[in-house]
Amino acid sequence: MARKQAKRRKQKKARTFKMPKIHVGRIVAPFVAAGIIMATYQLTMVMLDSTISSIEISGPFQRVTALQIEEAISDEIDAGFVGADLDYIQQRIVALQWIDQARVARRWPSRISITVTEQVPAAIWGERGLLNTRGELFVTEAHHIPAELPRLSGPDDSSAEVAKRYLEVREQLIPVGLDVRRVHVDARGAWEMTLSNGIEIRLGRRDVPARTELFLDVVANIITGRAADIDYVDMRYGNGFTIGWNGGEKTPVADPKQEGRKLLASRGTE
Repeated sequence: MARKQAKRRKQKKARTFKMPKIHVGRIVAPFVAAGIIMATYQLTMVMLDSTISSIEISGPFQRVTALQIEEAISDEIDAGFVGADLDYIQQRIVALQWIDQARVARRWPSRISITVTEQVPAAIWGERGLLNTRGELFVTEAHHIPAELPRLSGPDDSSAEVAKRYLEVREQLIPVGLDVRRVHVDARGAWEMTLSNGIEIRLGRRDVPARTELFLDVVANIITGRAADIDYVDMRYGNGFTIGWNGGEKTPVADPKQEGRKLLASRGTE
């Protein structure tokens, strides 16, 4: 009995672990196939990447010329029809002054098509800056300033805020026959507007959104009927405004939303 048990233990010890059979071909084949695909793709790109034969540039050119655009992208064009980076070309074009948007596309077999849109100036910022219709400062030192544009001014970092308020106010004034000619914010943050008819609107530096709303809801209608008689409107009161007439007289007017409250005899904080 002991002899049989010893024999069994000996047989167990004699067993060895066998590695599973691996077919090398199954592992290598996918890598070979991927390599063939990549090589074929690269070869195809090289064969197709011919020299760019022409560049088609279209757009309403008033401030920028086609030659300026060609010069800005000349280095990338040398990369060839397929090798040219269209996104980079688009970025180089938009970086030019007066260019707002640009679309770049390949046209088989060897032509690049470019369509550009120029900036539309909506207002003058400071002395020589120009803002577009979105209130963005796109030129800081313009050589030619359109005289008909309104003038906006303020601290260097306030152009977007001033432009936004100007566009919002103008949008509501146009339907009642009024327009804004000037908006200025001084170093203390006090706002002033001058309408196209010369009337000055003093908003001050506190509660500007609320005062602007009162001006649009109430004052604009008064100005429409008495524009020739009004010199300025002072909105720097807590519960109304004062109309300054051309003859020098002043008329305090209570805010209709706060009827029953007496208008302050003098301005409080601006």
